[in-house]
Amino acid sequence: MPVLGTGIIPSGALGAELTALTRRAFIPKLIVQIYQATPLLSALMANAQMASGGVSAVTVPIQGSAFVTTQASDYTGTFNQPQVTNGATNAEFNLKLIVTPIPFLGMEGAVQINAAVVPIVEARMNDAGNSATDYLATKLFNNATDGLDIVGLPGAVDDTGTYGNVDGSANAYWRAKVYSESPAVDPTRDQMLKYIAGTALNSGGEMPNFGVLSLGTWVKLAQDFTSQEQYRITPDSSFDQSPNGARALFTALMVAGVPIYADPYMSDGEAYFLNTNYTSFYIHDDAAFAFTGFESTLPNFQIGYIGALLTILEFVVTKRKANTFVEGLNSVTL
Repeated sequence: MPVLGTGIIPSGALGAELTALTRRAFIPKLIVQIYQATPLLSALMANAQMASGGVSAVTVPIQGSAFVTTQASDYTGTFNQPQVTNGATNAEFNLKLIVTPIPFLGMEGAVQINAAVVPIVEARMNDAGNSATDYLATKLFNNATDGLDIVGLPGAVDDTGTYGNVDGSANAYWRAKVYSESPAVDPTRDQMLKYIAGTALNSGGEMPNFGVLSLGTWVKLAQDFTSQEQYRITPDSSFDQSPNGARALFTALMVAGVPIYADPYMSDGEAYFLNTNYTSFYIHDDAAFAFTGFESTLPNFQIGYIGALLTILEFVVTKRKANTFVEGLNSVTL
């Protein structure tokens, strides 16, 4: 509905007449209001690996115990007879399918041809990608169940439960590090260092290379940095001579060489410390956000077309103990 009675547009009958006789001035863009950016999903997609078909399409041999036993000897060089031990097993993952249907009614095309401000089919095609990534990000941060959906961080980065067809409860090597702080603690640099060092200890010395917090928890951590900031001015200069002015704080907070980012999909009070050498998406090489093409809906007695955006993938952690989950952190209310 047009807005009457504000600015240079009159109200009442005069405004209604003006509306009936005057074309609107549209901005030829559709401004998206409903999705969020997610640094973690972007990083995992950038690090994605390709997979193909088959049952357990992603199968990773993992070593959970020693194959041989080292022992001391004496001048004679004798040693105990070695025993053949079972040291390896397979972590197995099935790919999951997500589908985004894209409808296009025949009469929509007839009405919009040569008269579209924003072609509705283009809007739906653009929204299909946004919808798919939003769905994946939501499941990545919330789903712990191995069913139709991808197994997200709650299932992959945990110290219990079966993941990849390997029972973490029965195999200590298949457990992530989990911190449950009670009472809640502030996410200071010292606390982050504790979690980073704990991850390295749990994984045999490998540091995480990526940390993620909610925006509220990230701001609480940033407050521990702010009081330590210093500003240095070049002699005979000042901040007003710099086109960018003085810089304060950072996009990523660095603790012990590990960048910690803010992600709007994270829950307040939680943190993940991940090692992306063992953490990535595996995406089917024939269904990596693939479009099926439009097919007629005439067999369903309707004039129109329908297509679908298909993605076959799974979120895979191949070394659970190289990652850490933290809960019980204080946050800032935003």
